[in-house]
Amino acid sequence: MTDSNKPQINPNPRLQSYYASLESVIGYELLLGGTRHFGYWDNPKTYNPFPISGSLRRMEEQLFRTLHISSGSGARVLDAGCGNGHVARYMARKGLKITAVDVVERHVRKAKETARKLEKEIEKERGSGSVEARHMDYHHLDALESESFDGVYTMETLVHATDPAKVLAGFFRVLKPGGRIAMHEYDNVLENEEEEGGTKESKTTGTTPEERSSEGVNKQRKGRPDEDLQRRMRQVNEWSAMPTNAISTPGAFKRMLEEAGFVDVEVRDLSDNIRPMTRFFYLLAIVPFWIISLLHLERYFINTVAGVGAYRGYGFWRYVQIEARKPGEAALVERA
Repeated sequence: MTDSNKPQINPNPRLQSYYASLESVIGYELLLGGTRHFGYWDNPKTYNPFPISGSLRRMEEQLFRTLHISSGSGARVLDAGCGNGHVARYMARKGLKITAVDVVERHVRKAKETARKLEKEIEKERGSGSVEARHMDYHHLDALESESFDGVYTMETLVHATDPAKVLAGFFRVLKPGGRIAMHEYDNVLENEEEEGGTKESKTTGTTPEERSSEGVNKQRKGRPDEDLQRRMRQVNEWSAMPTNAISTPGAFKRMLEEAGFVDVEVRDLSDNIRPMTRFFYLLAIVPFWIISLLHLERYFINTVAGVGAYRGYGFWRYVQIEARKPGEAALVERA
């Protein structure tokens, strides 16, 4: 007999193992203070990424703006894959009421600690935001009422979805008419010719690669990535439990969102804006990477492999910002 109070969690042992690995636990804590996403820099050419914490908050601000929800509105927003709750904390400080869910129980415990500390701080500041952390799989949002959220966001977490179409359908269901979705995710052309990728991306953004380059966004590199880079990034997809990343060619997010019912889909390339961090990670990782490769230990140090691959794959692997809207009007969002 099934416990009706127990959340339905898809079995994903590789994902659980990835976040439980010593490399992940120590690395995220030491380098990012427990946060699990890239930072944002206005000057992509800087060789000084410090302070890292400032760049993380700037990336959270980018995600907040993409939601098109006003500060202090009291809007109800779903954080799908909340980690330790740091992004949810930032959003709550903007006056939003965040329901933060994650499949990793350790993350949920940390997120609840973050929420408790935040509650005291907001009381002192007489703010209006809040965070409720719950152990829940974003593939199974049945416990959440339909049309009950003004916004949904993912911060580099949809990559872990084993069925992204089901996840996006769930997001669509829980959003109110007019509700917004904002995602910071990755796409890549590791398996595609440059010409095919370029054509798809032009449809996604409505601009050509040349026009995007003139706006300060990196061009896709010509040709194909070499076999070693392809192999390394496949290792990252496999051992970091990122099956959606493996299928996320340019145009894939737009197509999946529209198939789920979303409209006004926009995709922006922020790869240049994370360049200082990928460069920093590359410099930290390159020597350990050589040793790990020599000993064939990649699966145990997959973040090190990713640190090298993300920098080497510039132009083939991209960091993208995505926004879309559920048709209708009811949600507490800014009007276009």
